[in-house]
Amino acid sequence: MLSMTGFGLGEAALGEGRVTLELRALNHRFLEVRVRLPVELQDQSSFVEQQARERLTRGRFDIGVRLTGPALPIARFSVERARSVYAALLDLRDALSPGADVPLSAVTAFPELVTAPAEVDSEALRAALTQAFEHALAQLDLMRRREGDTLSRELASRIASCRQLVAAVRERSNGSGDVLRQRLRERVERLLSVLPAQADPGRLETEIALLADKSDITEELVRLDSHFSQFDHIAGSRGPVGRQLEFLLQEIGREANTIGAKSQDAAIAHLVVELKTEIERMREQVHNVE
Repeated sequence: MLSMTGFGLGEAALGEGRVTLELRALNHRFLEVRVRLPVELQDQSSFVEQQARERLTRGRFDIGVRLTGPALPIARFSVERARSVYAALLDLRDALSPGADVPLSAVTAFPELVTAPAEVDSEALRAALTQAFEHALAQLDLMRRREGDTLSRELASRIASCRQLVAAVRERSNGSGDVLRQRLRERVERLLSVLPAQADPGRLETEIALLADKSDITEELVRLDSHFSQFDHIAGSRGPVGRQLEFLLQEIGREANTIGAKSQDAAIAHLVVELKTEIERMREQVHNVE
């Protein structure tokens, strides 16, 4: 199990400098990748994003890249050419206007003094970006796995509490059908005692039995046991499991609501409230599971 939050930093050599890549992860329902590159690397944005989308599955990921040192070829200023040009300007001044000032800034009017940088080796650049990304991802996964282990233990503890609550509900509900039938029968008898007409006893027993069956929670308890087992199995498996766990918690919550609606027992109602509280706590934790 992996958490969806973490940080990773990776570096790689490029030319005489280095490429540094930061990878930050936050929880998000789907996969969202944001890339920030320096101006010199803007044309590599799609490449970096594709690298991330091929390796990441769920969450929001912010990728930042910076260059340190002479990582990329830079334009160079030719000092020798500048000296020659300035000397020529001084000779021209002496011939045309002796004693006039010749500012040094006049040299900048000659663009040929700046030599264009060598063409960037895109293959080497992409190799450095890939290496830096892999190192950052390794650090990120290590942090997310550690936090994921903590989340896994927390969820296992919560599921154990849910099992105990459901066991208490099951114990409390044993024989509750007979108790409910007796209560219904007593209410009907009190009602009939003030009515002039007599009802068919057989029909009354049938109606009482139907009402009692509608309050039976056996099926919901069985489904909850099944959901708990599936939750344990999925939580212990490798790979992205967050969405599956979210779905199971939704189903567990639905069964708990049904039990609460069906039960006429105050003690069971209290246990259901505790169960729903545990489910909500798990739901908050699962939002941070990849």
